[in-house]
Amino acid sequence: LQKADSIIVATGGKSYPGTGSTGDGYLFAEQSGHTVTPLYPALVPLCASEDWLDELCGLRLKNVEVSAYLKEASGNEKLLGSEFGEMLFTHFGVSGPIILTLSYQVCRALASGSVILKINLKPALTYEQLDERLLRDFNKFSRKHLANALNELLPKSLIPVIIRKSAIACDKPVNQITKEERAGLLSLLTAFPVQISRPRPLKEAIVTAGGVSVKELSPKDMSSKLVKGLFFAGEVIDVDGYTGGYNLQAALSTGYLAGIGAAK
Repeated sequence: LQKADSIIVATGGKSYPGTGSTGDGYLFAEQSGHTVTPLYPALVPLCASEDWLDELCGLRLKNVEVSAYLKEASGNEKLLGSEFGEMLFTHFGVSGPIILTLSYQVCRALASGSVILKINLKPALTYEQLDERLLRDFNKFSRKHLANALNELLPKSLIPVIIRKSAIACDKPVNQITKEERAGLLSLLTAFPVQISRPRPLKEAIVTAGGVSVKELSPKDMSSKLVKGLFFAGEVIDVDGYTGGYNLQAALSTGYLAGIGAAK
């Protein structure tokens, strides 16, 4: 065997193993004395523990705002983050661009507690404006049952779920709905809850979070502070970011630095 003056470990993470990312780089790092921080999925769909998922499977929501909250031991809810855009209901939970972005915080928070998502279905309207819109629809369909009075406001498959969660009888005429019942509906329209149970498996994640500790690497050239001539680049390092090209940029930048450093 020939000995090399420099070695770059750029083996990727453990996401998408079909591409060859088996996680060997983490083993190489540990064998050389480096610390590998815990690995977990990032930019990944989320599983939910709700009994209505099959009813909404395939439903795509556009222009909604999703907020993620950590349920603390005190009973309070700590805001983890909010995103506006598009999401998708699946047979296992939720996915889509804004869910993948929020998963960055959610996966970390799930290690310490329970996480709930709250979906604002009409974020372009204030609470008062949405109440006025609901009242207009109720006046327009005053003789119809509630189940038939929300067709212009919500996707058809979402209406039965919303009504069940509101505890209002689906065959109740809208002209008999009380102010308190309408307030309950408004609450659901602005904060529809989805209890998150876990992320999808690491093999389904776009990015692997965790990896070789950056504290043991030189930021100038990605060289090891522990082993001369050893360099790390890309997803094997404990660096991950939001969706939108940031992870690709991190891989390209650390690869460039490691390449220049190894060549020198």
